[in-house]
Amino acid sequence: MKKITLIIAAFLVVANVSAQKTKQDVIKAIDAKYDQYSATAKQIWDYAEVGFQETKSSALLQKMLQDAGFTVQSNVAGMPTAFTATYGSGKPVIGILGEFDALPGVAQEAVPELKPIPGQVAGHACGHHLFGVASAAASIAIKDWLIANKKQGTIRFYGTPAEEGGSGKVYMVREGLFNDVDVVVNWHPSSANSAGYGSSLANKTGKFRFYGVASHAAASPERGRSALDAVEAMDAMVNMMREHVPQETRIHYVITRGGEAPNVVPAFAEVYYYVRNPKRDNVKSIWERVERAAQGAALGTDTRVEVEVTGGVYDLLGNETLAKDMDANLRIVGGYTYTDQEKQFATKLQESFKDQAQPLESTQTIAPLRTYDGSASTDVGDVSWVVPTVGLGAATWVPGTAAHSWQAVAAGGTTIGSKGMMIAAKTMALTSIDLFSNPVLVEDAWKEFRKKRGESFKYEALIGTRKPALDYRK
Repeated sequence: MKKITLIIAAFLVVANVSAQKTKQDVIKAIDAKYDQYSATAKQIWDYAEVGFQETKSSALLQKMLQDAGFTVQSNVAGMPTAFTATYGSGKPVIGILGEFDALPGVAQEAVPELKPIPGQVAGHACGHHLFGVASAAASIAIKDWLIANKKQGTIRFYGTPAEEGGSGKVYMVREGLFNDVDVVVNWHPSSANSAGYGSSLANKTGKFRFYGVASHAAASPERGRSALDAVEAMDAMVNMMREHVPQETRIHYVITRGGEAPNVVPAFAEVYYYVRNPKRDNVKSIWERVERAAQGAALGTDTRVEVEVTGGVYDLLGNETLAKDMDANLRIVGGYTYTDQEKQFATKLQESFKDQAQPLESTQTIAPLRTYDGSASTDVGDVSWVVPTVGLGAATWVPGTAAHSWQAVAAGGTTIGSKGMMIAAKTMALTSIDLFSNPVLVEDAWKEFRKKRGESFKYEALIGTRKPALDYRK
């Protein structure tokens, strides 16, 4: 009896796959797994693991893809939580990116008012729990479509850790993991549904560690050398430098260690810096000036400084050819409507936005195809300079929500987040179908890519030759 049951189950799986021949079939197949995908995303939302520590989240996505018939290779490019999952053979090779790291300091319950989760240090304030699951769902749908249509080609999911400051994808690019890929598809959580092309800010990040001499701050201060004084001196010099850098530059920092007690001259202090600019050459030169400020601070306070570069990413290289195709598929998928319960949640949440709230009905619409100069940074930038890359945003947050906020964490843990996630999964799947079906689309994307990148381009990672900064969140 058990054998018969297994045979029937296998027949139903094959029958289900073989039925997924058209785009509408693929949309229906993804929708049919809504409960599974929503539950998986919520599980990763609960884990809320920060960069390079996403052990459970990575394992969950690996199992999902392995159970679907993908060949999984874990611990790639020197990162224990990074992996690839591949199905098929031959060309074209379509890559899909999936992120899953959380942000420290924004643990929040899935409720429409500020309510941190006691004892939890991180939260998915950028929606990467949705990012990874939607990308895995799209990959599985494409695999089934390839089987149903007897198509040749390779679909490869990239499990990319530590996007938030750890530059996980950069190490994968540096190791050549995208060298055989024809096009890369990705998405990101947002408060609107849109596809587009454009750029983002390149950045470089690192920690400056100052070493001084401890002493009694009252009885023998002359014998001490304050590492905290060095940090504050460095910060003061960098803040004065802001007047003398290109106006698009963003420099931000946090003092991660400043001493233990006011009456002890701090023997150790640490400050964590980000430098951003639309042009990576500017990032390089500004970062050098920040390092010189650190050296000057150490000299002036009679301390010693060590610098660890923890991350660095390129600006995005947009691809209009691919963006137009993705926009067309996003319009096939369409938006979604709030239930009464979701409206109540969203309305209450928007009370915390003051004048930033936007109409709730905007989740039902698709924004016009847009060109943009992004004000954030992403390690997708490095990928986009080695292979044509395209992405979209899907409305996983209440309209008007800022990324990296408690409001983003809250909405991402509800059905609002899950509904937006499904839009992204379906759009990526349909776009990939076009890439497998239309060689001219891939060729045109490469023509645009080569023209924009230039013939003399040679990839050199902003992180240099360092190994992954696996402890940057510790």
